[in-house]
Amino acid sequence: MRRRHSFAYNLIIFVLAQLVWLAVLLLWIYWYVKNNIIFEQVGENISPQIVYDTPSVFPFVGGIVLLVGLSFSLVLIFRHLNIQMKLTALYDNFIANVTHELKSPLSSIQLYLETLNSRDVPEEKRKEFYGVMMRDAERLKNLINSILEIAVMDKKKFNKELEVYKVDETIKKIVLESAEQFQLNENIIKFSGDAGCDVLLDRNSIKTVFDNLVDNSIKYSVLPLEIEIKFRCNSKKAEIEFSDNGIGIPHEEIKKIFQKFHRIYDKDIPNVKGTGLGLYVVKEIIKNHKGKIFAFSEGKGKGSRFKIELPIYIEKKKFLKGNKKGFKNE
Repeated sequence: MRRRHSFAYNLIIFVLAQLVWLAVLLLWIYWYVKNNIIFEQVGENISPQIVYDTPSVFPFVGGIVLLVGLSFSLVLIFRHLNIQMKLTALYDNFIANVTHELKSPLSSIQLYLETLNSRDVPEEKRKEFYGVMMRDAERLKNLINSILEIAVMDKKKFNKELEVYKVDETIKKIVLESAEQFQLNENIIKFSGDAGCDVLLDRNSIKTVFDNLVDNSIKYSVLPLEIEIKFRCNSKKAEIEFSDNGIGIPHEEIKKIFQKFHRIYDKDIPNVKGTGLGLYVVKEIIKNHKGKIFAFSEGKGKGSRFKIELPIYIEKKKFLKGNKKGFKNE
C-alpha cells in the first residue's frame, strides 16, 4: 500500500520550493542590476559610431511577474493539496465508522438468528430476540437512508413531500416516536410553549432531523438524559428549541458541527461511534425547508441547545378580477 505523506512533509517541500523561487528571483534582480551597471560604465567608452541603447526595463519587470506568478501558483497548489489531504482523512474516517456501524447490527442479527435456528428458544425469549433484531434492522435502515440522503443532497435533487402541519402537535408526535424508537422513557422529555401556527413540512425528513438530535443526546450524555423542547411562534417564523443535559459542545467546535463528516471526540466518552453525517443531514433538511438551525452551548458539561426556525405558512387566497362576488359582468 502506498504510504501517504504527512502535512509536515508537504509543508517542508512547499517552503523549500518557495525558497528556490526566491533565490531565482534574487539572482534575476542581481543579474539585471549588474548588467545595467556594466552597460552604464562601458557605454561612455564605446565609439560614437556604435549605437548604444539603454537596457529596457520590460524584460526585468516581466521576469519578476513571471516568477511571482509561479510562486503564487505554488501557493494555490499547496492550498488545494492540503484541502484534499483533509478530505481524504475525513473520507477514510467515514468509511471506517460506516463499516463499524454496519457490522454491529448485522453481527447482532446474525447471532440471534443462529441462536433461534440452533436452539429451542422459549416463546418469551423469541419475542425479545425479534424485538432486538427489529431495532437493529431499523438502525441499519436509518444509516442507509442517511447515506442516500447525503447523495441526493449533494446532487441538489432533494424531493420534498410538503404538507401543512401544526408545529407543536406534529413535533411532539415526531419526538415521541423517536423516543420510542430509541427506547427512551417519555418522562425524560418535557415540552413547553405554544406554537399552533402552520408550517410546510416533509414529515419523514423532519422525523430524520429529530431522530438525529435524539440520537446525539443519547450518545453524548453521561448523566441520566433529560430533553426539553420549547415552542414559539411569531408573525413570520416558528421556533423549536431542542436542549439536553449532555456533555455540551466546546466553543471552538460550534461552527464545525454541521460540516460533513465532522465529529467531536471527548475523553469522557471515547467509544462513541457515528458517521459524522447526522448534523450535516439535519442542517441540509432544515435548509431545504427554507429554515435555519443554530447550535448553542455554555461549555463542557452544560448541555447543548439547538434552535430551529421555520417560516410560517400563509395560505394565498385568489380573488377574481372585476366583480368581488365572483360574478361575470354582463
